[in-house]
Amino acid sequence: MATIKLKKKIIYTGTITLKTGLHIGGTNAALNIGGPDKFVVRNPINNVPYIPGSSLKGKMRALVEITKGCTSDGKASNDPKSVSGELFGVATGGNDNRPSRLIVRDAELDLSKPEMFDNTDLPYTESKTEVAIDRVTAKANPRTFERVPAGARFKLNMVLNIFEGEDEQRLKETLQLAIRLLQDDYLGGHGSRGYGQVEIKLDPQEGRTETY
Repeated sequence: MATIKLKKKIIYTGTITLKTGLHIGGTNAALNIGGPDKFVVRNPINNVPYIPGSSLKGKMRALVEITKGCTSDGKASNDPKSVSGELFGVATGGNDNRPSRLIVRDAELDLSKPEMFDNTDLPYTESKTEVAIDRVTAKANPRTFERVPAGARFKLNMVLNIFEGEDEQRLKETLQLAIRLLQDDYLGGHGSRGYGQVEIKLDPQEGRTETY
């Protein structure tokens, strides 16, 4: 059985700035009469919204797979040697499993300028009411979504694991591609209606490199 040895970890840090309001759904367990119908995900300890690492990573992977091509039946490729498989890994249940080379942390809301949330009608968020119109009866169905407002910033933190014998440059280029694609798409829900446009800025020199 072949062994693999960790060569180094590349630490990426940066900022995710919202260009439009962001909605990543959380629990609707609490009944809030007169409040939003759809809530955003929040840290249960301090009630502050955050972007789950799973949402970031899943969206980036989906965009890379769409760009580089899926299988003939339209499903994501399980080829560990594909562009997306090399970076994000595959879980086939067989001998072709490949662990992900990328760790994406939950992105915490930057609270260094709390005054920007002074005018929001909810803690750190806004409520946005939309109306769905029945095309046959013309009946209006209003609904309210909770969003993190445009201008809010989140702290990005990712770790890229590089193993001996792997193409480091190819992995880094795939990650850069995923970031560019995400900026030209959207994060979270309701992107076709203007939600979730983001700008991602990485800190200089890809953060720090830890060699082991």
